[in-house]
Amino acid sequence: MGERSKVYMTDLRCRPGVSLLNKLEKLMRTAGIGEINFERKLVAIKMHFGEPGNLAFLRPNYAKVVADVVKSLGGVPFLTDCNTLYPGRRKNALEHLDAAYENGFSPLSTGCQVIIGDGLRGNDDVEVPVEGAEYIQTAKIGKAIMEADVIISLSHFKGHEQTGFGGAIKNLGMGCGSRRGKMEQHAQGKPMVAPRRCVGCRRCATQCAHGAITFGEDRKASIDWDKCVGCGRCIAVCNTDAIRPGNDAAMEELGCRMAEYAKAVVDGRPQFHISLVIDVSPYCDCHGENDLPIVPDVGMFASFDPVALDQACADACGKQPPIPGSHLDEQMHREGFCDKHDHFINSMPDTDWRVCLAHCEKIGIGTRSYELVEVK
Repeated sequence: MGERSKVYMTDLRCRPGVSLLNKLEKLMRTAGIGEINFERKLVAIKMHFGEPGNLAFLRPNYAKVVADVVKSLGGVPFLTDCNTLYPGRRKNALEHLDAAYENGFSPLSTGCQVIIGDGLRGNDDVEVPVEGAEYIQTAKIGKAIMEADVIISLSHFKGHEQTGFGGAIKNLGMGCGSRRGKMEQHAQGKPMVAPRRCVGCRRCATQCAHGAITFGEDRKASIDWDKCVGCGRCIAVCNTDAIRPGNDAAMEELGCRMAEYAKAVVDGRPQFHISLVIDVSPYCDCHGENDLPIVPDVGMFASFDPVALDQACADACGKQPPIPGSHLDEQMHREGFCDKHDHFINSMPDTDWRVCLAHCEKIGIGTRSYELVEVK
């Protein structure tokens, strides 16, 4: 067994006189962020600004703590994310910045600038070779993120309809990919329609940015795979389960491609990773709404190893009881439910997050083996 990575964790209890923001700063410093040479370095703090309407995203107060710590160590931080593939309010830099400001992320509230990593239309990227990659040749990463000297991921740990959960690896891999980078990661997962389940509500079509979904005289949806990029938004919004991945291995391959993209982002430069396991909603913060959390809030975690960090967060969630009435609870009470003994797989039965972390380990991003250090 190889050497274990250290993952630092603090709970959410706050006695009078100590805030969660104080605890986050202490967690970062105890976990060793001061070991990085930040002096005059440009520091990308990669996070998700939340789709407007969603209220589960991380508050900007947390981002300010991270930025302030970086500045205290001599660095020049900026908050960043890349544009999205799907319709919404973050598909170009202008709308993305408006969404970020609406959700409270601005230089005034966070103490640093907000920069959209892949430019105005999501085309400003850098092709980065990935050593040991099996699925991609070069990762297409937002240029501003690759030009930074140091990368810090600040992640909201939550469920996800295609990757099981979204943590540090998803924040880095999918989140740092430009629009064409996101296309490349999703490309193998093109969905199919089960006509007998389709009720012709057209919700799927409103989510398709590429005009791939049309309706026949029978009001049933059909998908043009030549236009489809496999982003999966139609799957997420279908209330009747009429749209499903057309390739059983697609979600597993998505996890592996995402791992390779994450490696492109972190390889060869200083890195540090923080995940907050709070408001663990079943779906991504890319949704314009958020559902009831599937498990209770757990705490805040930090590590130099994003793989160990994701594993520790998943393990911590696994020890929590499902919240009654949540998506997870409903799934577990469905007729024919088969218990996979994992909250994220039980919540989204077509996913298996373990494939991604195993591939991360295989290509040398980090290790799933960790030592948990509690910070009081």
